[in-house]
Amino acid sequence: MAIRKYSRQRELIYQTVIENQVHPSAEFVYNYLKKDNPQLSLGTVYRNLQQLSESGAICRVSIPNQPDRFDGVTEPHYHAVCSKCGRVDDIFIDNMTDIDSLVASKTGLNIIGHEIVFKTICPLCKN
Repeated sequence: MAIRKYSRQRELIYQTVIENQVHPSAEFVYNYLKKDNPQLSLGTVYRNLQQLSESGAICRVSIPNQPDRFDGVTEPHYHAVCSKCGRVDDIFIDNMTDIDSLVASKTGLNIIGHEIVFKTICPLCKN
């Protein structure tokens, strides 16, 4: 992780994202760490999540009408979000790189990547 100087709080935030595969929000991370780290502020959590995602140590998952979530899995993959409970799951399928060239040819835009979030009903909500 190539980020400025070492920070104990940043390391705790990073470990929380890595260890909690629920794709935690900043508020989740804050509440998870606050009980053992009373000096921690929500602003510090947001700032460090921003730095970690910008450095590529974690991924930011933007979901319409929900707070951003964070993912410790940095290899290319997609996400599924349950429309009922908000659960976020990883989807590992071949990266659809052809979609970039298709959009580029149709629009004339220089496509540098894409993010796809599938809307789903998770198995728990389905039952």
